[in-house]
Amino acid sequence: MSWGGEHGVRIGLSAVVMALRSGQLCILTTETPEGELALPFGPFDPAGDRTFERALRSFVTAQTGFGLGFVEQLYTFGDAGRAAPRPTPGPDRQREVSVGYLALTADAVDMAPPGARWTPALEIFPWEDRRATTRPTSGIFDSLTTWAAGDPRRLDRIEALFAPSVSARWDETRVLERYELLYEAGLVAEAARDRDDASPLDLSDRPMASDHRRILATGLGRLRSKLRYRPVLFELTPDTFTLSALQAAAEAVVGLNLHKQNFRRGVERTGLVEPTGRLSTGTGGRPAELFRFTGAGPRDGQAPGLALPALR
Repeated sequence: MSWGGEHGVRIGLSAVVMALRSGQLCILTTETPEGELALPFGPFDPAGDRTFERALRSFVTAQTGFGLGFVEQLYTFGDAGRAAPRPTPGPDRQREVSVGYLALTADAVDMAPPGARWTPALEIFPWEDRRATTRPTSGIFDSLTTWAAGDPRRLDRIEALFAPSVSARWDETRVLERYELLYEAGLVAEAARDRDDASPLDLSDRPMASDHRRILATGLGRLRSKLRYRPVLFELTPDTFTLSALQAAAEAVVGLNLHKQNFRRGVERTGLVEPTGRLSTGTGGRPAELFRFTGAGPRDGQAPGLALPALR
């Protein structure tokens, strides 16, 4: 992942593209020549590229065949030594900077280029799925406790981020902090790749290229946070949907089981959806009413987010 020049800063662009497929939140991924999973990424050429966004759109389409719609800038990642494998320090080593972008789509078409695919987000972050009765978080907690070795500060971080006790509150938005703690503890595949002394917990099939899982963690945390104050969920859904399908979409994003009646009441209070007067016959049971997104809130024209009443 190097390009151009011998000194200064090298700028790369990374795309976090999210969609719902078969009831799962999926990420558009590619594969490096070394076999690592990667986000679509590429270099910014100051001489040839007019803007970051145009360059981003060009190489995402070239690598995956997918044409980006609306994108927003996610974050600029410029920590020293962020590229992996870690380069040898020296006066001529360039600083790697990556500008991440977030895109949501309801049109997750199949990918044709080799290596391009829609990868379930919770396969990349299995500890972020809190819906199952038996959660992978339990094994993580044991390994983190061993790593903490009784250190109160480490134990406090584990408690705050992974909420292992009944009284602890799980915050679904702190995806990046959980990943960084697991990396620090040597419990993810990237830590094993970047450090000789790491023994990763077998939580993912393979590492992601460079710091792409960190970039993706930032994107997933951003999306989960935005659900509560912007109607971004509707950017992932078809034009019409049942309320059950809308709840399932929200659960796929946040990795939590939501309270059915409270979720529906919250949706109705926002004024974000309206009935179409048609029924869906594809639910496998009684026909369910189809709704559509109205586009704005009923009072001040500002479209709010959705309440996410989790089952406890």
